[in-house]
Parts: sequence; C-alpha cells; structure tokens
Amino acid sequence: MKGLCAAVICLAALHGQTLERAEALWKAHDYQGANAVFRELVKTHPDNPDYRVRWGRLFLDHFQPNDAAQLFQEALAIKKDHPGALLGLALVAADDFEGRAVELAEQALAADPKLVEARVLLARLALEDSDSDRAVEEANQALKISPSALDAMAIHASVDWLGDKTDTPWIGRILAEDPHYGHAYELAGHFFVINRRYEEGIAYYRKAVAIQPDLWTAHSQLGINLMRLGYEQEARSELEECWRNGYQDDATKNTLTLLDSYKNFVTYRTDTTILKLHKKEAELLRPYFEAEMKRALATYEKKYGFKLDRPVQLEVYPDHEDFAVRTLGMPGLGALGVTFGYVVAMDSPSGRRPGDFHWASTMWHEFSHVYVLAATHHRVPRWFTEGLAVYEETAVSPDWGDRLDPHVVEAIRQKKLLPVAELDRGFVHPTYPTQVVVSYFQAGRICGFIARQWGYDKLLAMMHDFGANATTPQVIEKELGMRPEEFDGKFLAALDAETKTVVDGFDEWKKGMKEVTTLARAGENDEVIRKSETISKIYPDYVEAGSLYELRANAFLALDDKPDAIEELEHYARIGGRSPETLKKLAELEVEAGRPADAAATLNRLNYIDPVDVDLHRRLGDLWFAQNNIEGAIREYQAVLAWKPVDPAAAHFNLAKALRRANRTDEARDQVLLALETAPGYRPAQQMLLELSQSEQGK
Repeated sequence: MKGLCAAVICLAALHGQTLERAEALWKAHDYQGANAVFRELVKTHPDNPDYRVRWGRLFLDHFQPNDAAQLFQEALAIKKDHPGALLGLALVAADDFEGRAVELAEQALAADPKLVEARVLLARLALEDSDSDRAVEEANQALKISPSALDAMAIHASVDWLGDKTDTPWIGRILAEDPHYGHAYELAGHFFVINRRYEEGIAYYRKAVAIQPDLWTAHSQLGINLMRLGYEQEARSELEECWRNGYQDDATKNTLTLLDSYKNFVTYRTDTTILKLHKKEAELLRPYFEAEMKRALATYEKKYGFKLDRPVQLEVYPDHEDFAVRTLGMPGLGALGVTFGYVVAMDSPSGRRPGDFHWASTMWHEFSHVYVLAATHHRVPRWFTEGLAVYEETAVSPDWGDRLDPHVVEAIRQKKLLPVAELDRGFVHPTYPTQVVVSYFQAGRICGFIARQWGYDKLLAMMHDFGANATTPQVIEKELGMRPEEFDGKFLAALDAETKTVVDGFDEWKKGMKEVTTLARAGENDEVIRKSETISKIYPDYVEAGSLYELRANAFLALDDKPDAIEELEHYARIGGRSPETLKKLAELEVEAGRPADAAATLNRLNYIDPVDVDLHRRLGDLWFAQNNIEGAIREYQAVLAWKPVDPAAAHFNLAKALRRANRTDEARDQVLLALETAPGYRPAQQMLLELSQSEQGK
C-alpha cells in the first residue's frame, strides 16, 4: 500500500512538472530526470512544438542525434517552419558535416531573423569551409543581434588564431563576460583539428579545460586528439575521466575500447619508421609494409626537398570499425587512410573485400600528407593536399591512381564541379552523396593539370605559399598569373576535352554494357565480341566488377582465342583493374604462353592489393625461384608460412630450397627440420637433409 501511495504521489508530482523544472534538471546533468519531465510535458501538451524542440536539444546534448532529429521533425509537423526545430536539424546535420546544414540554418533565420544561434552556426560552417570572410560576416551579424554572443566572439578569435594572430582582443572580451567560458577555446580547438593542425588544437583544448574543468566535451576531444598523435597514456587518462563523470558518448566509449585493443598489436621500429600491426597478420604484412614505407619516404624526401624530423608511425587495422573509430568526427575522408601529422592510420588489406583496396596506393597517399603537412606547418587547404596526394599515387605507377568512375562522369555531365577557391567545401560539407569522391578526383586532376602546364616545381612553390598562410586565390594569382575564375575556365576546358568521349557517350555505354552482359550470360560469345567493339572505346577507364575487359576476355577464352584474351586482361591490369581472380587468371595465361616473367609481374601486382592470399605467394614464389629471383622467392615462401598454410611441410621445404640456393645453409637446414617435424615421411625434405649433411661432411 505504501508503494502504491508513493507511486501516486510521484505521478502527481510529474504531472505538475514545468519546462523550468526540466531545464533545471538538464543543467544539473540529471538527464534521466529531465527526460522524464519532457516526456510528460509532451504527453500532456501534444500540440506544443516548443516542448519537443527543447526535448530534442536535450537528446542532442546527450549524444542521441537520431532521437533529437525525430523530435525536431515532429515539431515541424505541428508548426511548419518552427525556427528552433529547423535550427536543431541544422545542428544535427552540422555534426555530421552534411552540406544541408547551411540550408537548414538559413531556413531557421528566415523563420526568425533574430535567432543568434543560427547565425553563429553559419559562421562556424563557413570557417570549417576555410571561408574566413563569410565566417566574420556571419559572426558580426550575430553580434548586431546580441552584442554579448560569446560564440560569435569565439569565431572572431578563432579566425585570428588560425591566421597566427596570437594577440586577438576577442578572447579578452569573452573572458570579461565569463572568465570560465571554456567553450571559446574548445571551439578554436575544433577549427584547428578540422584544419589538421592537431598539436595547436590540443593546446586550445587544454586551455578550455583549464578554465572550465567540467567541460567534458573538451576533455573528450583532448583525449581523442592526444591519441591521434600517439600520446596514448594521457589520452586514456582524459577519456577515463570523462567516462567517470558521465560523459559517455560514442567517440569516448569507442576510443577507450580501441585503446584496450592495442594489446593485440605489435610495433616494429626503425630510425625513420614505426609500424603497428595486429598480431594475427604482423608476420605476413611486415616485410611488404616496411619495404614500401622505406621506398615512399626516400622518394618524397627527394621530391619535396624536405627531411622529416621524426619517425613516421603507420597503424594498420584489420577491423575496419577500429579504423573508423580512429577517424571519428573527421570530415571528407575516403575511409581508407588518414594522417594525423606524423601518425598515419589505415585499413589493412585483410579488413576489406579482396580487390576493393590498393593498400600501397593508400599508404603513399597518406605519406604525401605527412610531408606536405610538415613542410607547411599544417597550413595548407584540404583540396591541395588531397589533390597532390592523388597526383602522387599515379606518379608512383599509372595503374595506382584514381580513375574516372561513374560518379565523376555524372558530376561532370551535370556541371557539379566546384570552383577551385571553393573546393574545400566539397570535402568538408558535401551537398550530394558522392561529392567527396568527386572532390578527390577534381583536386587530383587540378594538380595534374598544373604539373603538365607549369611543371611540378610550380606545385612545390604553391605548397610553400600555402605554408606562409596565403589563400587559394592568392596562390593561384601569384604562381599561375591569373585569377581563380580564369584558372577554373582553363582547367574545365582541358578536363572537358579529356573526358568528352565518355561524358557524351555515357548513356550509349551504359545501354551497350547491359546488352553485352546479357549476351555473355547467354553464352553468345561471338556477339559479345562484336557488340562490345562499338562501345569499348567510349569508357576505357571502367575496370570495376563486370568490366568490358573481363567480358571480352571470357568470350575470347570460350572461343579458344587465348592471345586476344591475354591482350584484354593486360589492358585491364594497365588501366588499374584489381580483381584478384581476374589477375590470377591473367598470370595463368601468361605462364601457358611461355611468359613467366610477365606472369610474375602480374602476381606481384597483387601483393599491393591482396597480400592475404597464400596461393598468390606460393605461385609467385615458384615463378621467382624458377627465374632465379631468389630473394623474391624467399619473401614469398616466408609469406606462405606466415599465414598458416594447409600443407606446412611443403611450405617449409619450398623455403628451404630458396634459402639453400641463396647459400643460407643453416637457415635451410632449420626449415628442412621443421618440414620433417610436421611430416616425418616427407621424402623431398629427407633427401635435402641428407644432401645438406653430406655437404657439411665434405667441407
């Protein structure tokens, strides 16, 4: 009976709750209590959109954006153009770096021109796009509405700090209003991180928590960014403090989980590199990654004329979700690799579907960032550093770099490419789903265009101009002698000429591909070859699944025309085709045609795409052994053993053969003994052990 009375009293009290009570509980970080009051307010006042908006903001503050968005949408259903609901949706979109955040914020201002927070959000979005002029303009508009708008002042301060003006008057005005307003420094930290100036961002997050110790959002970002630079112990301390104090958003939780997983990694160090690999694949991947790291560093040091002052750390994640945690909250990522100064994180080839990922191309792309960011002190626009890195991929090998994919073709057709002065926006706040991909392509082609027309040294000059805090328009005018608008015209004219055939014939190509695919499924091989001739010249860059090269090669093979099949597949490989099965088929045909060296080159191409393939390493080891490339054979046979082969005795024996050929007799004996330990009756190993013993006795 007492329990029932208590429940009745509690329910009565809840019915009597007010918005003021909900706000007070929220301010006290009693999210459950505030949530209960808001739920009752909405239940008893279903036609009041304001309660839903404030409840949504509670969810947004408590890192539940999907629930928040649902409440904002419900508020708009009650009252169209509700400014608070539109602002709420803009905030959700902004946190995900969605381009529609600007449109939603502008709609909120149209509904309420005095909505200061919407004006400040527009300033923040502009500064994220590196448009400091518009950011200042929007911040000024906010201050006209409310002269004490602290976040508008923080935008001004951030613009000054980003421009290396350390004596900005704006922080004094902010602290005069509120000496403990840590969010001003936190906001600055956000902009520095967005601009990949991580060490400076960390410094501002430290200032934020120094004057506002309970600002857990800043503590969390401090921890995450310390981790990004490799300061794992201090990062854990910050994140655990957040957790203990109830700040348990996904970024904090997942980063702590990732830190716990580091016990499963091993680290290899040289004077210039630090390589971090998961234990389960470290033995297999280490030789390939270390060799490519060494080659990339030597190449870039020479190209950029710049020597790094510390080792580069490369972290390779077999679980894509772990890599995703590493990059959480970063805009414009291709989701393959990311660079944090001297620390690079990337997917492992084992973490993606074979053929989807060229790990070496990704690694070279990210190492270009290491050099460019270091050489410019991280003062370089995103479009330039991404464009230069894309250009460098293709410079290593023509089949490595980005190709003209269908998304880009459509963007060119629909005139969606951005002006060079605004290209950063395509990475940070995309307005359509594929705009980040399109922006990578456009930036890469711009750098290629500059290198062809003005020379590679001009790209280096531009890099150093950016390092001196020059803007894109200033750099274009200084180095290329024209206004950005004129450059856009010249670049687009060159790109249109280069892509005209595929852009104009894209619909014809798509229709033809459907017809050829249907003919292939029906086994109409002569018709596949005849029909494909008419469309094969339209879009030669297409090497994804079901490419014309594969369809034609299969048709030629069905007609017992192996030379033409080989020609098709070799063209596929040169363009950048990456299907492991298709490339292995090409290697088989090359062996049959008496071209073992070409077959070895084809299989070696796969080491950069899918090294987690025992069959690949065994076949390549055999080819290289037969061609007397003994060091190559040793590496491949060691890779077979590293991945726990089905027939370990044969694997040990193959390695022993190669070691013996290299006059590494003691190591060869060890491998023979391991083969016999696995299979005591293995005759080839018995014979080799006897020969090795006789050789020793004959000395």
